[in-house]
Amino acid sequence: MSDFSEELIRSKTEDDKEESCVFSGTGMSFPWLQKHIGTVETGGKKEKDFAQTTSACLGFIQEALLKHQWQQAADYMHSYFQILEDSDTHKRQAAPEIIWKLGSEILFYHPKSSVETFNTFADRMKNIGVMNYLKISLQHALYLLHHGMLEDANRNLSHAETWRYGEKSSSQEVLINLIQAYKGLLQYYTWSKKKMELSTLDEDDYAYNTASQNMFDHSWKTSVNLRALIQTPGIWDPFVKSYVEMLEFYGDQDGAREVLTNYAYDEKFPSNPNAHIYLYNFLKREKAPREKLISVLKILYQIVPSHKLMLEFHRLLRKSEKEDHHKLGLEVLFGVLDFAGCTKNITAWKYLAKYLRQTLMGNHLAWVQEEWNSRKNWWPSFHFSSFWAKSDWKEDKALACEKALVAGLLLGKGCRYFRFISKQDDQVLRKKIKQIKKSVKKHSVVNPGL
Repeated sequence: MSDFSEELIRSKTEDDKEESCVFSGTGMSFPWLQKHIGTVETGGKKEKDFAQTTSACLGFIQEALLKHQWQQAADYMHSYFQILEDSDTHKRQAAPEIIWKLGSEILFYHPKSSVETFNTFADRMKNIGVMNYLKISLQHALYLLHHGMLEDANRNLSHAETWRYGEKSSSQEVLINLIQAYKGLLQYYTWSKKKMELSTLDEDDYAYNTASQNMFDHSWKTSVNLRALIQTPGIWDPFVKSYVEMLEFYGDQDGAREVLTNYAYDEKFPSNPNAHIYLYNFLKREKAPREKLISVLKILYQIVPSHKLMLEFHRLLRKSEKEDHHKLGLEVLFGVLDFAGCTKNITAWKYLAKYLRQTLMGNHLAWVQEEWNSRKNWWPSFHFSSFWAKSDWKEDKALACEKALVAGLLLGKGCRYFRFISKQDDQVLRKKIKQIKKSVKKHSVVNPGL
């Protein structure tokens, strides 16, 4: 199997052709296809014969891949290489990319494949499809990274970084930026390892000063690559995180803030919740004012209302002195619990139970009604059915109690969920259930008599 990739791309000898080939009208050979493809009706058209046969071969490759029949797919790939001699210019130009995608998939999963095999295949495909040189080089480097071969990956990226074919196109520029950025990530990895080593050294040692200088050099090289990429509109999360970490380490807080602010607010960049998360975490580390933190999380709330940071957002809003923030704090909790993935979040229910009661005690019934009116037709069955009451009580009694208080405040003591929980005789939770009944009787938005 060590010469597998060579078998994929080598030309068939005459002996091979005589033993195991199906001949097309063009004289091209397609081994292993005789039992799958019947005699092709050429009608005197050699090109049609060739196209039908290669098309059938491609179909067999795709079917084999879907069934994870890697050896069978490899056999068909051997023949499919002859698409490179297709008389159709468009097909011939598109062929190298198709062969690379299919061949690399086979070699990645084939049980007898190896890194050496993949390397041979990748290097040959770079020469066959020069227009795909950068794409193949980048994917080849990622394959090497997957196998922990960092030095080889870096060498591969360095070669690709200096490669040019014809005039530099916009697509080539984007790929070169990506290649430089991944090279920057590798340099960041080296820098990160040195940073860990630095933390174990005495600051007065010569070794500390040497390691510190090496880190500075790596930081400069890495930042050049990463800075150029993250100025291009796109989603660059790992690159931004790495770059900001280095800026912070060297004390450039203003530079880090500028990068994160641009990444989150520049309209040229696509909407990205992570950009606002990174900015929020940075500002939190800087101990920024509460108003600034709220402004960042408000945008995240609009993008992902169920994000785990929304509970932190609620706490910030609750501590604010502005009444509209207090109102938004109630909206945020309802928004979190609209999502199925949050239905078991006891912290969210605990916050809602407490804040709902406080809101009603504070004579803000209108706030509660505004949130509840859009949910009263589906929340009862979504959260407060008899089934959920029994299930929650069995799995998590503390969660059931918090939900029971919310159910009672919103639906009254006639709510099935509240009724079931309030009838439970649990020695540990007896006092808690008694308090829930009292709160519902006093503060429910529904007439207690219903």
